[in-house]
Amino acid sequence: MITDTHSHIYSEEFAQDQDAMMQRAINAGVKRIFVPSIDSSYTENMYAIEAKYPENVFLMMGLHPTYVNENVERELAFVESELARRKFYAIGEIGIDLFWDKTFLEQQKYAFQRQIQLAKKYKLPINIHCRDAFDEVFEVLKLEQSPELFGIFHCFTGSHEQALEAISYNMKLGIGGVVTFKNGKIDQFLNQIDLSNIVLETDAPYLAPVPYRGKRNESSYVVNVISKLAELYNTTSENIAEITTQNSKDIFGI
Repeated sequence: MITDTHSHIYSEEFAQDQDAMMQRAINAGVKRIFVPSIDSSYTENMYAIEAKYPENVFLMMGLHPTYVNENVERELAFVESELARRKFYAIGEIGIDLFWDKTFLEQQKYAFQRQIQLAKKYKLPINIHCRDAFDEVFEVLKLEQSPELFGIFHCFTGSHEQALEAISYNMKLGIGGVVTFKNGKIDQFLNQIDLSNIVLETDAPYLAPVPYRGKRNESSYVVNVISKLAELYNTTSENIAEITTQNSKDIFGI
């Protein structure tokens, strides 16, 4: 069994072939797909695919940092209301993104911290989005560090030192297509990180692994990530799949 811990399978990019995409994933052994939230406008699409694939799809709830703006309080209130209403498996994806725009940095930090506090309240893991913002993310994690804080550092692309710091905050590293890129850099040190700290992801429809780089990503392509990790760790693909799925069970509780 293979677990994709981060896939936007409700994306508009799958509108024409969502069922076929899901069947390809299941046929490839990807039986568990964890689905991050973006903002309230995507929630109904998330609920729809969960209803179609209740054995395979597990939802998160949260406000994505690039969707943080002057309406942050309204969106956070929506997150809180949904958490009180029904079950989710994580708070995510949440964090800080300074790649596109720094206008709402303070609001992003505020939203990140508020949602970490919600994760603690509901005893849920967090799923962190970090782009050009390691210092800012670590600043918030340090403020909230406690035994109740745990989760996944989604799409980890940092250095070896940043990987160790993320792990020190009780985070697993979400490894996806970037590990297959020639300029991805994480392949240069990843085998120095114990496999107990690694989970698999695609971030579909983004960041497709080689040989699909530049094309639409999908959950079935996580097998290409597994092949690369098996090479880096000098082990079998079956071993990578088994260990990383167990790590995902430890995080998500299922």
